[in-house]
Amino acid sequence: MTKIVTAWGIYRLVRMESEDEFERAIVEHCREIFGPRRIYIDCKRRVGQKGGKQIIPDGYLIDFSRQRDPQLVVVENELASHDLFKHIGVQLLQYSVSFPQSAKQVKRVLYEEIARNPDIASVCIDYAQEAGLRNLDHLLDHIVVDKPFQALVIIDEVTDDLQNVLNSLAASPEVIEFKTYEDEEGTRIYRFEPYLGEVEDSIQQTTLPLLDTAEIDTVVVPAREEGFVETFMGENRWHAVRIHANMRSQLKYIAAYRIRPISAITHVAPIHSIERWKDTNKVVVNFATPAEEIKHIRLVSNGKVMAPQSLRYTSMERLQNARNLDEAF
Repeated sequence: MTKIVTAWGIYRLVRMESEDEFERAIVEHCREIFGPRRIYIDCKRRVGQKGGKQIIPDGYLIDFSRQRDPQLVVVENELASHDLFKHIGVQLLQYSVSFPQSAKQVKRVLYEEIARNPDIASVCIDYAQEAGLRNLDHLLDHIVVDKPFQALVIIDEVTDDLQNVLNSLAASPEVIEFKTYEDEEGTRIYRFEPYLGEVEDSIQQTTLPLLDTAEIDTVVVPAREEGFVETFMGENRWHAVRIHANMRSQLKYIAAYRIRPISAITHVAPIHSIERWKDTNKVVVNFATPAEEIKHIRLVSNGKVMAPQSLRYTSMERLQNARNLDEAF
C-alpha cells in the first residue's frame, strides 16, 4: 500500500466509499485544484431534449485564466471502481453529441447557478467587462454557444481500463488523478496535479511579463542528439510526450531544445496534427513540413532560465524575438 511519510505521521492511501464523498472533497478543494482564475460550479441538473439524449454533468468549470478567451469545461467526477465504460465512456460520448443541441439549456442552468451566488456573479461580471464582453449573458453565449465541447475527468486512480476507455473516444478529455490519504486518526490529505498546472508552471518560469495562456502556440521539447537526428529531423515528428488535452488545439509549432553540448533551441516545425501515441496517454506530434533551423537561442551561463528538462510552452512571437533562452519563455 502506498504511504506518505511526514513529520506529523504516516498517511496511507484510502479509497472513497462513494462518489458523493469523492465529490465533496473536490468541492472543498476546488480552489487548489483549479486555481484562482477559474470557477467551479457544482451542480447536477439534467439538460437535453425530452425523448432524446439527456445529460447530467457533475459540474462546470469556467476558465478565466485567458484574458480574452474564456473557456467552459464540463466536469465528470468518477471512481475507478465503477464501470468506467458506462460511467465515463458512454457519458462523455453523450455529452459531446448532446452538448451543441443543449447549449441554450446549459446557458440557462449556468446563468441561474451564477445568479444565486453573489460572489461568483461579481467575478463573472467583472471578467466580462475585462474581456470586452457586454454582460453576463454575452459571456455565457461566448463560452457555451460559440466554443467547442471540452471535458475534464477527475478520478481517484488512472488505470489501464480508464486509458482504454479514453482511447475509444474521438477527443480525449483532460484527466486529473485525485488520490486520498489518511492517518490513523482519520485526518486526510490529498494528492493531485492542479488543472493545467504543468502549463502554468512553465510560463511562470520567466524573466519577462507572463504570457497569457491563450497566447501559447508553441511547445519546446528537450532532445538528445540521437533522438533529434533520428526522430525530429528524420521522421518529421516527436512522439511519446504528454501534452494536456485542452491545450492541443491551440499549438501551432514545435521547437527542439538540444541538450548539452549544444544547449540551444535550434529548429522549429509547424504542427500538422497531435494524435494519441499507441495505447498510451501520451501523444505524437506530426510536423506539417520538415523542421527548419533558426538562429540558435542559447542557454545563458548563470542565466535566470534553466535548461528545459521537460516540455516548456511559449509563443512563436517570443521565440522570434529571443536573443537567448532567458527571453524565449
